Amino acid sequence: METQATRERPTDPFHAIADRNRRKILDLLLEGERSVQELVPYLGITVGGVSQHLQVLQSAGLVACRADGRRRIYRVEPSALNTIHLWLAKYDRFWRSRMKKLEGYLEKD
Repeated sequence: METQATRERPTDPFHAIADRNRRKILDLLLEGERSVQELVPYLGITVGGVSQHLQVLQSAGLVACRADGRRRIYRVEPSALNTIHLWLAKYDRFWRSRMKKLEGYLEKD
């Protein structure tokens, strides 16, 4: 089922990882390729629900799919995660800077 959010931002990786089920799918796929049926037991949602989440992740470029007979096998696309990584790196630098300032302040006392 396509939602308004999916239509508005089909390739936004931040939208794709905003849902906890999609983050769990990414975590599971980091361990290795899996089919929809292999993901279902870990998520507690229907096959259709898992498929919908995979479609969002795939449209954002975070996962890729290959055919294996009638099954579709999904895997993480690490290069697509780079957008998220680069954005988070700014905050990592921010907090490191803050911690160094705090450390300097505490050493003065």
